[in-house]
Amino acid sequence: MWMLLRVSIPIDPASAGAKAGTLGSTVEKSWPISRKPGYFFADDNGNRSGTIVFDMKDTSESPAISEPLVLAFNAKVSVRPIVNPLDFAKAVQRLARPSSNTQSKS
Repeated sequence: MWMLLRVSIPIDPASAGAKAGTLGSTVEKSWPISRKPGYFFADDNGNRSGTIVFDMKDTSESPAISEPLVLAFNAKVSVRPIVNPLDFAKAVQRLARPSSNTQSKS
């Protein structure tokens, strides 16, 4: 399933990790970067942040992605399912079809 991962690392833990040389390696180990490109930026609060879209094959991947960032940097991590425009169109078509289970009540 396609997932959107967003992470926000507070300024102080991120700076300490950068100085200690652990910020980059922790992000590399926990993010599924090898599968898709990730994007990094400063969020509206100045936190070091990033986002990536990736295909999660099994939900057991979620803790392996988020826990290292939470434990090392007190990061806020969000992982949520997403759909692309083609999948969204399929969903809309399904919603437009009357359900075969619907029975009229008289």
